[in-house]
Amino acid sequence: MHYDLLIRNALIIDGSNTPAYPADVAVHEGHIQRIGDLGDASASDEIDARGRVLAPGFIDVHTHDDTVVIRKPEMLPKISQGVTTVIVGNCGISASPVSLAGDPPDPMNLLGSAAAFVYPRFSDYRAAVDAARPAVNVAALVGHTALRSNHMNDLYRTALPAEITAMREQLRDSLEAGALGLSTGLAYASAFSAETDEVLQLAQELTAFGALYTTHLRSEFEPVLEAMDEAFRIGRHARSPVVISHLKCAGAGNWGRSPQLLKALEQAAENHPVACDCYPYAASSSTLDLKQVTDAHRITITWSTPHPEHSGRDLIDIATEWSLSLLDTARKLQPAGAVYYGMDEQDVQRILAHPLSMIGSDGLPEDPFPHPRLWGAFPRVLGHFSRDLGLFPLHTAVHKMTGLTAARFALHQRGEIREGYWADLVLFDPQRVRDVADFKNPQQAAEGIDGVWVNGVLSYAEGQAQGERQGRFLPRGGGMSEGFDRFS
Repeated sequence: MHYDLLIRNALIIDGSNTPAYPADVAVHEGHIQRIGDLGDASASDEIDARGRVLAPGFIDVHTHDDTVVIRKPEMLPKISQGVTTVIVGNCGISASPVSLAGDPPDPMNLLGSAAAFVYPRFSDYRAAVDAARPAVNVAALVGHTALRSNHMNDLYRTALPAEITAMREQLRDSLEAGALGLSTGLAYASAFSAETDEVLQLAQELTAFGALYTTHLRSEFEPVLEAMDEAFRIGRHARSPVVISHLKCAGAGNWGRSPQLLKALEQAAENHPVACDCYPYAASSSTLDLKQVTDAHRITITWSTPHPEHSGRDLIDIATEWSLSLLDTARKLQPAGAVYYGMDEQDVQRILAHPLSMIGSDGLPEDPFPHPRLWGAFPRVLGHFSRDLGLFPLHTAVHKMTGLTAARFALHQRGEIREGYWADLVLFDPQRVRDVADFKNPQQAAEGIDGVWVNGVLSYAEGQAQGERQGRFLPRGGGMSEGFDRFS
């Protein structure tokens, strides 16, 4: 048979957390057709991949790419890392279903201005993604804060019964249209006042769909264990798998507690499907939160609406210049975004290495001076943490960003190099792959990524986008418990 693509002599890391093996891979009509010694085969495009690793395309489990996949569909920050699928709608904020009365509330403004929110139903968003044909595939959660903003005139209280009913109807409609599940961002002021019961009632809609509950915990600081308990309670109530977003020990007073957090995660996993995602950096990034302003660690301003000239500067330097306290300076800069150097490296490594953790960038594409994770998260895991530090084998690193994630999120026929699966593939040099983006120059493409194929079509090579964009919307692939069982 004559194939569309034949990649010869590759070292295959197939996404299943098993060691690499040498093989050829044949692709036809967007799917992996054959794997093995294909010396007799021919193809329209043949590549000698000697000395290179061929892996499934990376799945960025935690993004805020909701609107940028439509407005800037080239998606260079992601495709240049080998990412072929992004999961959007995290932290309670999503582009749909949304009907704004004014400006988007914090932190929905991380996704853009009011003009970016033009999808009153989830099906509208799904159609817009398919029409834009981004460079990467897109799967989407529904944000709790987005639902609240649609039906509540005051986000600083818990929802009334009629409001919860309206939110449930909108969530159900979205799940029917292919949403992965519900996300919350209970740490943010716009959702913090939501009582647990509000979320419990919403999560009941997940049960019939086998859909997922993901959460930016109510606190990542001292009360983090209590916040984890709340998340597990919601998941058990809905009989819904739980993913804790960007699990971390935030704040200097919390450093060194990662063994406690991971033990709590393991104990919950004994009788319910739970997991977490994390990013490979000891600094976080979000909107500028007055509750997080401190002199205990460095804070860098990434954007400011009233003072855009201070993007990329440290808060303490601006405060000195203005002769104000850190808190008053932060108030004057708002609305704004920031990078917080508020984690301990050992905690980051423990969470990163844990079998229940997946990799997500949590990158913020709207930031004019973004956290380097937007461009560098996945090569950083492969290069710095796996190869250079030996934190885990390369096949485990790949598994955490491919097969594990696809199973957790029920992404059908994705995340592994298997015959019959979609040909989302990345070819990289295991000796050279590394993140180049850093905190001084955050918008730089990684090194060592030789080729990226999305749905069987070469989409990135030689440091630039190739051919026509081939991404598509990926609806939820059915019940999720099986995937959890398989990898638990």
